[in-house]
This record gives sequence, C-alpha cells and structure tokens, in this order.
Amino acid sequence: MNAYAIVILVALLGEFVLSLVSSTLNLRSLSPVLPTEFNGVFDEQRYSRSQDYTRTQTRFSLIRSTLNLVLVLTWWQLGGFPWLDQLLRELGFGSVITGVLYIGVLSVASALLGLPFRVYSTFVIEDRYGFNRTSPRTFVADQLKGLILAVALGGGLLAMVLAFFEWAGPLAWLWCWMAVTSISLIIQFVAPTWIMPLFNKFTPLDAGELQEAILAYARSARFPLRGIFVVDGSRRSSKANAFFTGFGKHKRIGLFDTLVEQYNVSELVAIVAHEIGHYKKWHIWKALALSITHTGAILWVLSLFLKQDGLFAAFYMNDPSVYTGLVFFGLLFTPVELALSVLVNMFSRRNEYEADAFAAQTTGNPGALITALKKLSADNLTNLTPHPFHVFLHYSHPPVLQRIESLQEPAA
Repeated sequence: MNAYAIVILVALLGEFVLSLVSSTLNLRSLSPVLPTEFNGVFDEQRYSRSQDYTRTQTRFSLIRSTLNLVLVLTWWQLGGFPWLDQLLRELGFGSVITGVLYIGVLSVASALLGLPFRVYSTFVIEDRYGFNRTSPRTFVADQLKGLILAVALGGGLLAMVLAFFEWAGPLAWLWCWMAVTSISLIIQFVAPTWIMPLFNKFTPLDAGELQEAILAYARSARFPLRGIFVVDGSRRSSKANAFFTGFGKHKRIGLFDTLVEQYNVSELVAIVAHEIGHYKKWHIWKALALSITHTGAILWVLSLFLKQDGLFAAFYMNDPSVYTGLVFFGLLFTPVELALSVLVNMFSRRNEYEADAFAAQTTGNPGALITALKKLSADNLTNLTPHPFHVFLHYSHPPVLQRIESLQEPAA
C-alpha cells in the first residue's frame, strides 16, 4: 500500500460515505406534510406514493453502489488488473489494440454486472410505480444499439488517444485534446439527425393550435425555430420530458408525446420557452466550453501521472502501459471529479433559474410554467422536500419548490 494506493482507497471509500450520508439525510428529510404550494396537485395517496418511490430508489441505489465498491476493491486486491493485462498481452497484438481490448473488457464486464440492476430498475421498480412501458424487445434493442455505438465511437476515440500517448511525445495530451474536442463537436451536430433517431422516433409536430402558439412565441423571442418534434417517449416510460439539442440548422426541440398529451397549450409554450432560454442565455455554449476545458485539463494531468511508477505499483503492475494508466488515473482522480461535479451541478442549477426567469419574462405568464412544474412533479413522483446536502452533491436542477418560489418573486 503505497501513497497512491492509500489516496485511491480513501477516495473510493470517501465518495461512498458521502453518498451514504447524503442519502440518509435525504430520507430523513421526507416530510409527512404536503407543502401548501402543491395542494390540489398531489392528493394524499400520490404524495405518499412519491415518498415511497424516493425511498425505493434511494435504497436500490445504495445497494448498487455498495456492490460496485466491493467488486472494484476485490478485483484490485486479488490482482485482477495485472492478470487481465498479462492475458491480453499474450495475444500478441500491439499496444494500441491491446489497450482497446483491455479497457473494452473492463467496460463490458462493468456493463454486464450492471445489467441485472438495469433490468430490475426498469421492469420491477419503474413498473411498480406505473412508469415502465418498455417491452423486453425494446430493452434488448437499446442495450445492443448502445453497445454498437460504444464500440464504434468509444473504441475509435480510445484507440486515437492511446496512439497519441504512445507516439506523440510530451505534447500527446494536446493532440488528444484537439482530437477529442473535434469529435465531440461533430457529435453535437450529428446526434439529433443520426444518433438520437436510433433510439426514438422524432415526428414533426402537427399543424394546429400548439404549433402556431410555439412558433408565435419563437418569433416574439427572436429564436429561429425550425424543428419542433414529438418524441415517442411513451415507448419506454410514462414520465414526461422536453429537451433542446443540436446547433445551427440541426437545432431541435423535442417534446415527449406524454407531455403533449397531458399538458395544455400555455404550459407547453412555457416549457418550450424554458428550453429556448437555455439557448438564448448561452448555457449550451458555456457548458460545452466548460466540458472542453475540463477535458483538456484532465488530459494534461493524465500525461503527468502516466510517468509515475508508484501509480502502477499501487495496482501490482510490473509492466506499466498507457492503457492501464488511463484506468488507474480514473480511480485516482475520483475526489477531484467529485468536487468538479459539485461545481458543475451548481452551475447547472443557476442556469435552470435563469431559463425559468427567461420563460416567465418572455411569455408574460409565469403561472403557466409554475403549473407545468407542479404537474411534472406529480406525474414523475418527485421528492418535494430533498435535503440541502443531497441537493448540493447530486442535483443538476434546483428542487421544484425553490424554482416555484423563484418564479413567484417578481410578482410578490
């Protein structure tokens, strides 16, 4: 147990303990009293059901994270990392192909170990609470499509990163950064038209009152909206959602069919206004810039640690390599990634407030967004009283009650 091993062990255990503490506090903060703002939206049965859903999801997540931690530590201490490395080296491929196989095997093993949890979450928990509409056939197809994309995109990108670090010398991290950034930008443009339709059907919104209202709002907000699509989210879940994706002429606003079926025109316009607010407030570009900067910083720091023999010794590796260094660095970077995720979530929550304010101001009807948020909370069995520490660690969106209070402030 050298210094690197101790840091990684403390990081893994520390992250688990933090999650355990925040989850425990979150369960204790469940209030039997319905917040007055939701009178008429949640009845007694639905409110009780939302709390049961939170308890079930929390306990399930803790079981899953506990098993993951045990498996990682067991694999580590039994010498699984060097054993797999030696096994693949004996195949006689070059370092890049061996590296892709090494990380690929670990990734597939992780996915297979997580598969029973995904099955149970989808077909037991989500079904128990009336959300699941995924057929076994759709579930299997989703897994296979995800695997193919991971191999095609992830495998190719990984091979490029390994090749640069093997042959590009001290500036390898910079070449990797440029390559990763370029591919990420390309994916941002092609995902709405090539990748996302692999999983969902995008149908142009039919002409009518809703389409006219959304287009009229977009013109008033000076937003050149070309694509409004209804997404067949009901194939998988009864939960409602909306999203904005793409850039330039590939911009799309997607409304789940469950949303279109259950919400009135003013509520749907308010939801669209919120999504447009993210674009008009440059949130998407800021998040992209933050992601690119984050990637560059990680690759630079990685280039420094790939030279540290102690990192490899911590995992009983006698033959250091770039690909095993990538895996070990990911574990070493755990506490930094946790801190960064907290900062990113803070940034995201602030953006949500700004998008809410933009929607309220540009529609002139904050009440419509408030009503939509309340209905979404009821339909999705949202926890209305999350603990602040749990929100601090995990929430990318502010708690719904705080969003409503913020929307009500200008009228107060």
